[in-house]
Amino acid sequence: MAAMLQPQIILLKEGTDTSQGKAQVVSNINACMAVADVVRTTLGPRGMDKLIHDDKGSTTISNDGATIMKLLDIVHPAAKILVDIAKSQDAEVGDGTTTVVLLAGAFLKEAKPFIEDGVHPQNLIRSYRTACHLAINKIKELAVSIEGKSMEEKKKLLAKCASTTLSSKLIGGEKEFFASMVVDAVIAVSNDDRLSLIGIKKVPGGNMRDSFLVNGVAFKKTFSYAGFEQQPKKFQNPKILLLNIELELKSEKENAEVRLSDPAQYQSIVDAEWNIIYDKLDKCVQSGAKIVLSRLAIGDLGTQYFADRDIFCAGRVAEEDLQRVAAATGGAVQTSVLGSCELFEEKQVGNERFNIFSGCPSGHTATIVLRGGADQFIEEAERSLHDAIMIVRRAVKNSTVVPGGGAIDMEISRYLRQHARTIAGKSQLFINAYAKALEIIPRQLCDNAGFDATDVLNKLRQKHATGEGLNYGVDINTGGIADSFANFVWEPSVVKINAINAATEAACLILSVDETVKNPKSESAQGEAAASAMGGRGRGGAAFHGRGGRGMRRR
Repeated sequence: MAAMLQPQIILLKEGTDTSQGKAQVVSNINACMAVADVVRTTLGPRGMDKLIHDDKGSTTISNDGATIMKLLDIVHPAAKILVDIAKSQDAEVGDGTTTVVLLAGAFLKEAKPFIEDGVHPQNLIRSYRTACHLAINKIKELAVSIEGKSMEEKKKLLAKCASTTLSSKLIGGEKEFFASMVVDAVIAVSNDDRLSLIGIKKVPGGNMRDSFLVNGVAFKKTFSYAGFEQQPKKFQNPKILLLNIELELKSEKENAEVRLSDPAQYQSIVDAEWNIIYDKLDKCVQSGAKIVLSRLAIGDLGTQYFADRDIFCAGRVAEEDLQRVAAATGGAVQTSVLGSCELFEEKQVGNERFNIFSGCPSGHTATIVLRGGADQFIEEAERSLHDAIMIVRRAVKNSTVVPGGGAIDMEISRYLRQHARTIAGKSQLFINAYAKALEIIPRQLCDNAGFDATDVLNKLRQKHATGEGLNYGVDINTGGIADSFANFVWEPSVVKINAINAATEAACLILSVDETVKNPKSESAQGEAAASAMGGRGRGGAAFHGRGGRGMRRR
């Protein structure tokens, strides 16, 4: 009786939504499997593309896992973890973003029946981590090094890695053309880690093969004033001056006030202004520079002044372009150190004019000028090249490769199944489940190409079981199996290691969550914060209009 009269303990605020236990783990697994299903069809050379249309009216066509995950705007808290691992894979190695999401989804799918049967998630997590450790060690053991080869051989091997990455992209039809371009760009940058030193410029029009690589810097012609057309557009071995100042008459600061007792003094103030700008322009000419670039504006006076002295100038150059010119020519922004290059010219590319610096002494930059039809196509081509550049950079640093086309996944799956037989207890089942999940990659490659996945996987299992078919994977062209290594379907081992690591961590993290608490207070607080931010912007806008009004009255 005493127990019945005990007061109810109210721990959480009214309206708080909690869900816990086995049902919560299964619910999270279902959400992640739904996310994996979205990107499933984009895997491999025969993968389909997704068209994503947002509320602003812009459309994106892509089959890059990380791009799709970012644009999906997922709200489920557990499924967001898959978005994060796709982003981390993109940032770390550049490729394998779809693979990592698919693997995480497959690990969770295999874990689901065990959870429903009452297995404790921690037992699964322990076995998954063991299996992950074994898989990564096996990859390192199977990886083939490309170190110690001559430069020509290394270039060919790196081009093969880039081709494998590009084969699943929209520009896969021209993968050899772009692969060699990407390898040349990465080798030009040499050991510098800054990705910004490889510029990609997009020019609509023409076809893909009109794209070209500049061993130096290229950027679109900037806004120009009268006198620009009189300037020379081609120089051999010019000196280059890089500035961060305005070369034009500047209006006085707001509320500036000059009091004169004698009207004759007014002319001296006007003259002082002209003297300041002429002094700047004279110093630029005296430096011996034939090309003057500035991040800020070069006005009509400066443009005409330079044109009269056969000097080329460009103002309002983007910060990143200016930094790349500095890195390539050996100059520095706004110092007495001038840069130089073998050839500068202004060229017409499609409807745009481009300033091109080539034969740079430091040579630590490269620019790829991309051509193509629709804007969405060029955008996707840029994303594809970004992936290929990242892959080649990783392959240069970690010079080991593994066979692609699902070959390495099948081999690890076979190895783990074999290892599971030596383990007593439940973990044998869990490691077997992990091994089965790894087969999702060759299975999905077959499904996306329209082949009979069961038939191809049976052939692969048989080939790998004999011990001779180590490098055998899916042959996309014939629908059978083939030696991926002999067919040059390679990928850097770091891609696979990172993907398996990230997918296992994500799966373990989702399995370890058994309760979700949704706090109503925090939701309303977020709404209020957003509203106040909107209000703040409104007030800022009003203040801005006020200043504009005063300025106009003063004139």
